Amino acid sequence: MTHPVFIHETLRHRTIGPVTLLAALSTPQIDGQGYRLFFKSGDPLNHFQPGPGVSFDDIRSVGNAPYLQGSFRDTLSIHVEGNLAEIDPNTPETDLFAGLNVALAVVNGETADTIRGWLDYHAKTHALNGAVLISRLAPDQNDALAAALQDLAETDPRIKRLALIDADCPLGQPGLPPEAHPFNVPGAPGKDRMDIPGADPWRAPFADVLLYEYLRHRYLDRARAVANIDVYDLILPLKSGTVFDCAVGSTSGAVQLVGQQVYPWRVRKGDDPGFADHICRQFDATSHRRRWCVAPAGAGPQSVWRLIRVVGTAPQTDEVAGFIRCMSLRHPEANVSRIVPKSSLIEDPRLLSFQKRYFDADPVRMPVEKAAKSDPDARKTAIVTTMKNEGPFIMEWLAYHRAIGVSDFLVYTNDCTDGTDTMLQLLQDKRLVQHRENPFRNTDLKPQHAALQAAESEPAITGADWAICMDVDEFITIHCGDGTLNALYDAVGDANMISLTWRLFGNNDVHEFEDRFICEQFTRCAPQFARKPHQAWGFKTLFRNIGIFKKLGVHRPKGLKPQRWEEIHWVNGSGKELPPQVFRNAWRSTTDTYGYDLVTLNHYAVRSAESFLVKRDRGRVNHVDRDQGLAYWFRMNNNAEENRSIHRTLPAAKAEFDRLMQDPDIRAAHEFSVAQHRAKIDALRATENYARFYGELCSPRMEKLSRMHQHFGANVFLGGPETVPDDIVAKDPDEDFFFTVERTETAH
Repeated sequence: MTHPVFIHETLRHRTIGPVTLLAALSTPQIDGQGYRLFFKSGDPLNHFQPGPGVSFDDIRSVGNAPYLQGSFRDTLSIHVEGNLAEIDPNTPETDLFAGLNVALAVVNGETADTIRGWLDYHAKTHALNGAVLISRLAPDQNDALAAALQDLAETDPRIKRLALIDADCPLGQPGLPPEAHPFNVPGAPGKDRMDIPGADPWRAPFADVLLYEYLRHRYLDRARAVANIDVYDLILPLKSGTVFDCAVGSTSGAVQLVGQQVYPWRVRKGDDPGFADHICRQFDATSHRRRWCVAPAGAGPQSVWRLIRVVGTAPQTDEVAGFIRCMSLRHPEANVSRIVPKSSLIEDPRLLSFQKRYFDADPVRMPVEKAAKSDPDARKTAIVTTMKNEGPFIMEWLAYHRAIGVSDFLVYTNDCTDGTDTMLQLLQDKRLVQHRENPFRNTDLKPQHAALQAAESEPAITGADWAICMDVDEFITIHCGDGTLNALYDAVGDANMISLTWRLFGNNDVHEFEDRFICEQFTRCAPQFARKPHQAWGFKTLFRNIGIFKKLGVHRPKGLKPQRWEEIHWVNGSGKELPPQVFRNAWRSTTDTYGYDLVTLNHYAVRSAESFLVKRDRGRVNHVDRDQGLAYWFRMNNNAEENRSIHRTLPAAKAEFDRLMQDPDIRAAHEFSVAQHRAKIDALRATENYARFYGELCSPRMEKLSRMHQHFGANVFLGGPETVPDDIVAKDPDEDFFFTVERTETAH
């Protein structure tokens, strides 16, 4: 009997009560007929009863879909919640693909040209000679694709059999937009800001993976080997043989396919993306896509084909083949940055060579970025910061950082009422700082972001060898050498980025404001190992100003130029090398990346209870829409243990402070700000709202909570101090005590 080269089958679904039958197969048995029933993903598993003469031998869930096997005598029928359905099963036609090397793939909008190129590549490199394609389009939309595939199958002598399978019901995951939309791309940027289309089950990501089992028993159980990939996946050439050979020769009948997502740098205007454009990969990618290639005879009848593995097989560690997933074919966006952060992309010479060899590639190449020349011994260091009503604290902070070796200070202010801006203008006149009015007005930027954008072109920053963005309540505390930046730079060698992890210093139970050194008044802080609250391990970054990044950022420079990622030598506060996964977006340390041996960033976020009243009234420069209320105080006020490591640098800082304060203009400006701060405190405490708030800050309850942070789960800090019952606060907990609550809305 001559079989057609091209087969087009449409699955006709059937609704039986609460379930949807997608397909049914008969299986010959010695004493009658066997059957396999394949239901839709998400259908309930516990509503089935056999009809007359029908037995259930196995009911299981595969891919969240009911899968029934058993036998019947004359008529196959089942009951589902009182609904009796007679079923006419299909007959297996496994002889159609017997002995062939077959690809089993889902098609979700890819063009016939893409499929043609995909088949041609695998026929050349892996001796593929058959394919079964599951089309996600409705049957009446498949005519053109079916005609093109039939023509391909009938004109390409390498293809012995090609089947197109579609269904008269949607097979996508409920609630999701079309698979091509960037929302469905793993790791796509800005998902929280996307305009997401409505759910489209016809084109949403594939849900009904039980159909792999149907197609196995319908067509593929006698194939030589079957590779489960998609039509935008390319299995890489092997050193010898093909992936199908590997599956046949494997110990358990299967090979694990491990894939890497690849991207174009850019697609030429007016062109559709093609395989040949995909010459870039993400330098910091850690996850891989997984699929499989199976030899049905070797895997045995008890194995089960699922999306990323064949249940019942256990490929050895060397029974692996690689593939690349060409992302712009499944997600054809005009701008590649819609599906991947371009700061993560690097041109891979191996991909370029591969595409030129197999697809005659002429892709758009990644622009070349040359490394900037710099003097590794140059150490001029600048701080850029923003301030509003910080007058009483400026001189200590300035003197301290001048004492450890900072030479340049660029300060942006806005809406000051305590003399902060006039003091800084005075300090500029005396060539101690550079002061600028914050340019955030008439922009859509927050004050801190507007300041950093403006700072990027300022000589104080462009002329610096090292730079950092930090605040006036943060102090760089260096533990090595003589406590200066020179000692730190010596200790980290050729590092060009240093993360300074916060250590949250609490109010030390100090209630009233005093015009004394912050570093002396507040000596209690979080322990070094403080994963919670989330902010506890935030960091700021000292970075060598050599153009690896495009712009300044609050916690670290932003806009990595990916061509230069290999120049990054980023260490933590202990001088330990940080992994590439932190290079683009990290702003806080983790259990693997925190370190304090060489340097700490002391963060005095609350100061005294009275000064915190002014801080709350002033508002924030970054998260401007968030209050700094009792929940903020609770999170940032950590008095767990004593730490005076910064005190060894105080003699030098005090000497510089005293020298600066000998200038009568500077002293007068400082004293004016102190007086204004005191007056503001008195005015706030005179109001009912702030008087009550001050009482809460100073309460024994809040003081006790400031020493219990290590015992609380993350949700406690999100919910605020009110989530902690009084009986928990009253405890004197041992080291292992732990308390948490259900997640709630974040309190501020």
